[in-house]
Amino acid sequence: MISRRALLGGAVAVLAVPLATKAQQARKVPLVGIVASEATRWSPLRDGLRELGYVEGQNIAFALRVWESRPDRVPDLVGELIQLKVDVIVSNSTPAIRAAKQATRTIPIVMMSTDPVGAGLVASLARPGGNVTGLSSFFTEMSAKRLELLKEVAPRISRVAVLWNPTHPGQTFARDQARSAGRTLGLMVFSSEVRRAEDLSAAFATIAHERADALFVLPDPLMAFHRKDIADFAVKQRIPSMYAEKLWVDAGGLIAYGSSFSDQWRRAAGYVDKILKGAKPGDLPVEQPTRFELVINLKTAKALGLTIPPSLLLRADQIVE
Repeated sequence: MISRRALLGGAVAVLAVPLATKAQQARKVPLVGIVASEATRWSPLRDGLRELGYVEGQNIAFALRVWESRPDRVPDLVGELIQLKVDVIVSNSTPAIRAAKQATRTIPIVMMSTDPVGAGLVASLARPGGNVTGLSSFFTEMSAKRLELLKEVAPRISRVAVLWNPTHPGQTFARDQARSAGRTLGLMVFSSEVRRAEDLSAAFATIAHERADALFVLPDPLMAFHRKDIADFAVKQRIPSMYAEKLWVDAGGLIAYGSSFSDQWRRAAGYVDKILKGAKPGDLPVEQPTRFELVINLKTAKALGLTIPPSLLLRADQIVE
């Protein structure tokens, strides 16, 4: 078994280029460093690069570092990639992007971040400046819409628990937006914090004690890693739940709405391609999401005794049965 800390994609290949004197001069294959919360998250990036003509082991190689449920390991993992002298770093984790930005001003960084300007990762979306660029998302700004959809699925709910990570940039804004939307919808919204994996049990106990009749989970890599436990808890409590991406619904969650994570990773390939061809990250504008997904789990709805409105089913991009 290969350790999750292992270098995936094989060693950096060396290609021989014949010169007029018939001597051989080595040409370095570009090495792309990736920091992800899970080993499976980044595969659309590899697919996107393949579509752009990159062949792993021939004209590109990858160094993957995975932190799973240990965000405290992120700075060390970033440091390993810098020591490897990668040509570009790619991550969908704001803490990892921030750690990389603090550790190097020369290695280009391609991000997928909820609020890159607010998090201090870029100067502006139009002209990022520095060595960071990539894609933004509307994850935090979409709390109101997600709460509306949750209310549409379960119109009788009145007490909604927001599961969130206060150490994740942008989550305070998302929580406050959910509270504001809750007041408009006539819902009592309270929050339960999860800063590390060990906090989940206490958060579950709080949600049960407060008799929440719905669960609203803010997007966070730490909780996404434990999505099966969280989705199972919601079903056990017999409460409908809302999430930010499809993976949660695949794990048994009721409904998810948000920009496509896989699409974000695939689009990041375009940035990597431009940077490897000489573009400066600070000159590449930050792009916003173009694809959004509404995913509903009918099996979970049935387990909760819910009937999904036909109008919502018609709007769904995918239905899990």
